[in-house]
Amino acid sequence: MVMFTNSCNAKSPEKQATAATSEKVEAYYFHFTSRCVTCKAVEAEAQKDIQALYGNKVIFKSINLDDPSSQQIAEKLQVPGQALLIVKGNKIINLTNEGFLYARKDPTKFKSVIKETVDSLLK
Repeated sequence: MVMFTNSCNAKSPEKQATAATSEKVEAYYFHFTSRCVTCKAVEAEAQKDIQALYGNKVIFKSINLDDPSSQQIAEKLQVPGQALLIVKGNKIINLTNEGFLYARKDPTKFKSVIKETVDSLLK
């Protein structure tokens, strides 16, 4: 139960710019093994929306922070806990708060936030 509390209450980093993996637009959903309904909804909605809007133009990656193999990418992107990040080059946009606000209660709004964010990086 403690991991559940930590994963759902993990503080997300502010919107920031850091060295990322490539010049392609990529979406990363960092999570823990134990997740609440909203945590799962953020991943499901983000993945569905990105696929529907962009197909293979934007890559979606779900990364379990409890898996030791995820440590390198989490450190590179400075992820302290659960997070939804949209990344292009050295630009990182954190949509974690928006995900928790809209994924379950207003998925249409969440999709528009994702679209606006990704479109700005595809220019």
